[in-house]
Amino acid sequence: MKHKKTVRCGLIGCGFSASFHFHSLSKVSGVDVDVVGVYSRNTQAAEKFAKDRDILAFPSREALMEAVDAVHICTPPVTHAPFSIDALRRDKFVICEKPLTGYFGDDRPDFHGDRFPKQVALDAALAQVERILEAESAGRGRLLYAENWVYAPSIQKEREILEKTQGQILWIHGEEAHSGSHSEEYASWKFCGGGVLIGKGCHPLTAALYLKRVEGRSRLGRPIRPVAVSARTHAITRLPSFQDLGHIRCDYHDIDDFSMIHVEFDDGMIATVFASDIVLGGIHNWLEVCANNHRSVCNINPNTAMMTYNAKEEYFRDIYTVEKIGTKQGWTCTSPDEDWMTGYPQEMEAFYRTIAYGEPLESDSRLAADAISTIYSAYVSAEKGGQAVPVRTFE
Repeated sequence: MKHKKTVRCGLIGCGFSASFHFHSLSKVSGVDVDVVGVYSRNTQAAEKFAKDRDILAFPSREALMEAVDAVHICTPPVTHAPFSIDALRRDKFVICEKPLTGYFGDDRPDFHGDRFPKQVALDAALAQVERILEAESAGRGRLLYAENWVYAPSIQKEREILEKTQGQILWIHGEEAHSGSHSEEYASWKFCGGGVLIGKGCHPLTAALYLKRVEGRSRLGRPIRPVAVSARTHAITRLPSFQDLGHIRCDYHDIDDFSMIHVEFDDGMIATVFASDIVLGGIHNWLEVCANNHRSVCNINPNTAMMTYNAKEEYFRDIYTVEKIGTKQGWTCTSPDEDWMTGYPQEMEAFYRTIAYGEPLESDSRLAADAISTIYSAYVSAEKGGQAVPVRTFE
C-alpha cells in the first residue's frame, strides 16, 4: 500500500455546512486530512466549534490560510466569490459550498429582490464567475465545487451506466423540495443571491448538467452544454391568499419559494427541474434520467433503504430518522446513513484525492460556472414570463 499524503485544511465558517464538512472529512480514507482549524467572524461560535472538535480557532482568515493547503468556504453565498478569489490568489485549493457566487444587490438599504432587472443580476453574476476563473487559472490552486448531488451514489451509478452503455440522454427530470430552509439569512436575496431557484434548484440542475457532460465526454469526446433556459418563479407564501397553518416557513422577505426551469442542451435534448419550499413530509430529492437505452430514477432522499413505523411520536423523541420530516409518528423513510446517500463523504474523498494525487475532478469550477449562468438566465426568463433565454457557457 502506498504511503498516504497529508493535506492540511481549514474551515471558513462554523455553521451547518461547516459541521457536515468536518464530519465528512473524518471519513476520508485515501488521504490523511489534517483539519487544522476554523475561522468565523463570530468569534464565540468559532471558539466553541473548535473546542468541540479539538481544532484551533484562528483570529483571521489570513492567519488560517497561511496555515493550510486547502480551505473550505462554508459561509453565506455573498462571501463565496471574494473568499474563493483571495484563497486562489494564495495558491490554495478551495472547496466552495454551493452556489459558487451570485448577485446580492446594490448595497442600498431598500434593496428588494422583486424590484430590479434580472439582467443586472445575470451580468453581475457572470462577472464574478469570470473573476473566480481568472484567479484559478493564474495560480496553482483549484476550485472544487461542493455539489454533493454529483457524488451521490445513485448519480455516480448513472455515470457508470452512461459511460459503459454509451446511452443518449433524451430527458432529465429532477426536483429538490421541502418546507423551508433552516437558515435565517435565506429569507433575503441580498445574502443568498436569490430564492429557491438558486438555493435548491442548483442541486438537481447541476446534477443534470453534470450527467450531460458525462454523456458528451463518453459519446462525443466533448461535454454537452446548456444553450437556453425557460423558467417561472413564484412567491407562494408571500401571497395575501396564503393561509399559514404553521407547517411551512413563510417569513421570506423578497425571494421566490417555487420555481420550474426547462433547459435545452446543444444536442437538442432537454432537462426540467423543479425546486420549492412549499412541500411537507421532509426533503424530496430525486432525479430521473430517460435515455435511448435505459431509464433510471435516482431517489436521493427519501429512499426505501429503511422503512420504520412508529406508533407514538414520543417513542422516537431521541432518534433521528430523516431530515426535515414533520412528524416521526406513522411510517417514515428512515435513513440509516443520510450523509452517504446524499454524497457528502464521497465528495470529500474525491476532492482530497484530487488535491493530494491529482485525480480527475468531476465537480469543478466550469460545472459551477455553467450552473450559475443557467440559474441567472432562468431568473431573466422568469421575469419575461417564461421566454427562452440563451445560456452562456465557460470553456
